[in-house]
Amino acid sequence: MPTDPTWQTRLLHFQPRVPPGFRSLVTPVYRGSTTLFPSAAGMSDSWRQHEVGYTYGLYGTPTTLELAARIAELEKGEHTFITPGGQSAIALIYLAFTRAGDHVLVPDSVYGPSRHFCERLLARYGVEAEFYPATIGDGIAARIRPSTRLVWCESPGSFTMEVQDVPAIARAAHEGGAVVALDNTYAAGVLFDAFAHGVDVTMQALTKYVGGHSDLLLGSVTVRGGELHERLGDTLQVLGMAVSPDDCSLALRGLQTLGIRLAALERSTLRVAEWLAGRHQIATVLHPALPSCPGHEIWRRDFTGSASVFSVVFRPAYSREAVTAFVDRLKLFGVGYSWGGVTSLAAPQFDLAREHPSVNGPLVRFNVGLESADDLIADLEQALEGAEVLRC
Repeated sequence: MPTDPTWQTRLLHFQPRVPPGFRSLVTPVYRGSTTLFPSAAGMSDSWRQHEVGYTYGLYGTPTTLELAARIAELEKGEHTFITPGGQSAIALIYLAFTRAGDHVLVPDSVYGPSRHFCERLLARYGVEAEFYPATIGDGIAARIRPSTRLVWCESPGSFTMEVQDVPAIARAAHEGGAVVALDNTYAAGVLFDAFAHGVDVTMQALTKYVGGHSDLLLGSVTVRGGELHERLGDTLQVLGMAVSPDDCSLALRGLQTLGIRLAALERSTLRVAEWLAGRHQIATVLHPALPSCPGHEIWRRDFTGSASVFSVVFRPAYSREAVTAFVDRLKLFGVGYSWGGVTSLAAPQFDLAREHPSVNGPLVRFNVGLESADDLIADLEQALEGAEVLRC
């Protein structure tokens, strides 16, 4: 420092005089793009910050890396990468493990934007995606080719809630030399032990249960290590998927209440689902924890709990207009996508893209929030009564 710098210089070059040693229960929010190195010789542009130290804000600040470490610990993985959302986590996996000429296997019940990524982007770069019946189990071996590099699982499936035999699929995929990836968002990374069941790489939308309040967008990709870790890191670096430390701070806060939220959501959701199962308007309740739901036995074998999302299929007598009117009459359920937050939601689906359809009839997916289950049931009852007048 000059001996007598001007005030303009002192605004930027200062010597703080705050006392050291502050400790808090809350992780600080570290914002910053530029990282300062101790010397010119020590400058590095590497995403491996655990090995070489902090190099650039794009690869994460201490706030980001603490969230990553917490997710890895919960999922029993070795490394986690944080991404700007669930869809970006999905894209990272596809791009890290495929190249032109490769073949990927994706469950037909997969999350819609994941399907769109295959059909709209991967296809442009010469990667062929084949959509297999979600409940195929070890029968997937017949679909694995020499060019199959990646096998996706998503259990339960989006909207139609198919429970996959992930261990059987993983065994077949590994025998064929393919990487097994799982969208583990339904389980919040904790209700299904992905790595113990043979999965190589997991992702989840932290937007949902980890965030828990519908106010952030984040995703995670977790892996055990080795070559898979390197491929993910190298791909992430060139994609430039930066995340907000403020959002990471909200996710860290969400982790503190994840356990009690999941327990409360499970109780209320089961009550609502069981009540709907007794309504004459409903043909099927697709909730994996119900014995009547296809895949229940596998769910009971592999999962330690259920979540807040499930679907119902209306009887054929109820037209699209009737089901739409039912959703519109709901007062406590917002109409919207996503799930995992504290507010209940309803999302009707009439034209699901499926090569191997598993349900027939209009479908509504529910996210049960933290409202009183009695109030939610009363709301559903009045909405169902209103739909009666529009029956076919």
